Amino acid sequence: MAFLERNANSGSVSTGYDVDNSLKLESNNTERVNKAAGTISGAGNRRTFTISFWTKRTEINGVKQYLFEAGNSDSNTDRFTLRFGTGDTFDIQSQNTWLVTNRKFRDTSAWYHFVIKVDTTDGTAANRIKLYVNGVEETSFSTDNRGSINQNHDFPVNNTEDHIIGNSQIEGSKYYNGYIAEWIQLDGTAAAPTDFGEFDADSGIWKPIDVSGLTFGTNGFYLDFEDSSNLGNDASGGTDFTLTNVAAADQATDTPTNNFCLLNGPQQVQSRFVITDGATTVNLTGDHNYRTIAGDMGFQHGKWYAEFKMGSGRVQTIVGMTQLDDTRSWQDTYIGGVSNSTAYGMGHSYDGYFYRNGGSGAIGVSWTAGDIVGIAIRINDDGTGFMGMSKNGTWMNSQNPSAGTTGMLGLAYGSALPSHLHHSFAVTLRHDDGPVYANFGGFPGFTISSGNTDANGYGNFEYEVPTGYYALCSKNLGELGG
Repeated sequence: MAFLERNANSGSVSTGYDVDNSLKLESNNTERVNKAAGTISGAGNRRTFTISFWTKRTEINGVKQYLFEAGNSDSNTDRFTLRFGTGDTFDIQSQNTWLVTNRKFRDTSAWYHFVIKVDTTDGTAANRIKLYVNGVEETSFSTDNRGSINQNHDFPVNNTEDHIIGNSQIEGSKYYNGYIAEWIQLDGTAAAPTDFGEFDADSGIWKPIDVSGLTFGTNGFYLDFEDSSNLGNDASGGTDFTLTNVAAADQATDTPTNNFCLLNGPQQVQSRFVITDGATTVNLTGDHNYRTIAGDMGFQHGKWYAEFKMGSGRVQTIVGMTQLDDTRSWQDTYIGGVSNSTAYGMGHSYDGYFYRNGGSGAIGVSWTAGDIVGIAIRINDDGTGFMGMSKNGTWMNSQNPSAGTTGMLGLAYGSALPSHLHHSFAVTLRHDDGPVYANFGGFPGFTISSGNTDANGYGNFEYEVPTGYYALCSKNLGELGG
């Protein structure tokens, strides 16, 4: 199952070094950061350099998405670009397309680490550009033109030209959608991936290490995104980057060392969902009857909390929990609408009803646009499960998840859930009448006015997290199990 792969490849181990923040970039908002030509005083080493960054994609839409561009020419002859191609490959280009991977990067729940090592002074052409993904050299390419790179070739990187992260100046509409963390450029050093990360001794997962001791060189830089008031801050001491349509609210705590649940973009129903804003906002493309989308991180037991805000115009909506197994049995209907053993779920509807395994009942509390619905899921070690629901911070029907399960609704009518199933939060929509904003804690899909964490200090929620409940993220899963 795809979600199991995600949990195994998401930095869900104690690393000894924590990346605290990342930056969310969104094409709909034309967000990018750049260092303009006029702010770079002189050229550095254009032949030897290294680019390292962590990234987590959120929208797989068949469109080129540029991660990086250096150079300001109106043609390909004087620029150096890194991008995800239309087929979700990773491409390295300048005046030629140098490398296009056979590998597809489509896991929107995993953090990937890329290292691009360049040394055109090397006597072997194939060594003049090397690509590493999660600490391992990439060797399988559909396009490999490195043999055409002249020795001592000068790229526009480290030159006195624009350096853009999140877009291309040449193809201006090809913005990147996703999160980026620990973006580093070394001027004059062809570094190894082990200068930026290491394999965890217990799990084998590739993880970040402290990079503060690196030599950045004349035009190198280090963007750690830790200062929300200046997300373009160069932590290496160089000139800061300029922000375009990026605000303090675009800072996230979803990072390579604590990966948070998001809406599962690849779990599409005939491309009916429109997922934006760091995979925290969802709408439909029209009236498609009921369609359900789940989170991209699963659990089998434990206590978990999330919030969902109804956007302007939003009406027919159900939020709650569904299982992640056998997607086809439930994604074309509403949460809890199927009465069989492969579609366990429970949803709370906008009209004050709940739905559970083919049945329904009245809760008596409805909600509408602007309201924030909290969902607390509890699955005990014996498999019995319960769901609690709040509206704008008030738990319904005298529920008190902090104190126990009194008033909470049984996920399987009091019976134990099958032990092999995995579950996650979920949203059901019917019309394109407005967005739903999901908040799993790592990046709120809506503005938080108060700010509350779970007991481990993770997440950023509008309302108080019930005692004993946690944000769905890799650190909590690693500590508490899931």
